[in-house]
Parts: sequence; structure tokens; C-alpha cells
Amino acid sequence: MNKTIDRYETKVKDAYGISSKAVEQNMQNVKEDAHSMGKKIEFLEDSKRKLLGHGLEPCSVDDLQLLENQLDRSLCRITARKNQIFMEQIEKLKEEEKRLGEENANMREKCGMRLRESSNMEVETELCIGPPARRNI
Repeated sequence: MNKTIDRYETKVKDAYGISSKAVEQNMQNVKEDAHSMGKKIEFLEDSKRKLLGHGLEPCSVDDLQLLENQLDRSLCRITARKNQIFMEQIEKLKEEEKRLGEENANMREKCGMRLRESSNMEVETELCIGPPARRNI
């Protein structure tokens, strides 16, 4: 009975010994990963500051040139994306204008109204441009 208990205790100690080694190795890996991530975060924050124009004093002319080139490329991509969005909005508005024009024509037809020619629409007004003393009324 004692031999069985001793064997059990030996096996349990071995199992926990292996587990604690695995836990220690895992903890070491986690610490290394945390340290590596801390360095990456520090590098990214430094890059962000430089892109915003802060902390440029220690930069060499070559570093500043690289930063300027990066900003130029970013600006080109931003402008291209902005223009793409504008073009998409213009297309949507043209489609909406066409749809509303058709809807307007259908409503005029239902009401029996004739469509006015937009090219011959001239309106007379008494508006004058210039200082009030020079107007000829």
C-alpha cells in the first residue's frame, strides 16, 4: 500500500514539475511578447508624432526627405479617395435628378399640364447692379 502511495506521489510531483516548467516557459514567452509589443508601440507613437510634425529636431535631412515623400504619397491617396467619393456622389445626384425629372413629367401629364421649355424661360426683373445713386429707374 505504501509503495502504491509513493508511486502516486512521485507521478504527481513529476506531472506538476512538467506543468510548472511549461508555465514558466509560457510566462517567459508572454514577457518577451509584451516587451516586443512595447517597442513596436513606442516606434509607432514616434512615427505618428513625426507625421504630425512634432519631435523632428533629431531627424537628419534624409529622414526628413523620407518623411516628406511619405506624406506626399499619403496626400495623393487621400485626394484620390476624396475625388472618387465626389464622383460617386455626383453620379447619385444625376440619377436622382433624372428620376425626379421623370416623376415631375409624369405628374404634369396626370394633371394635364404641358411641360415648359426651359431654354426659352426668360424673366424680366427690376434688379440693378451697382450703387443706389447710379441706378436709372
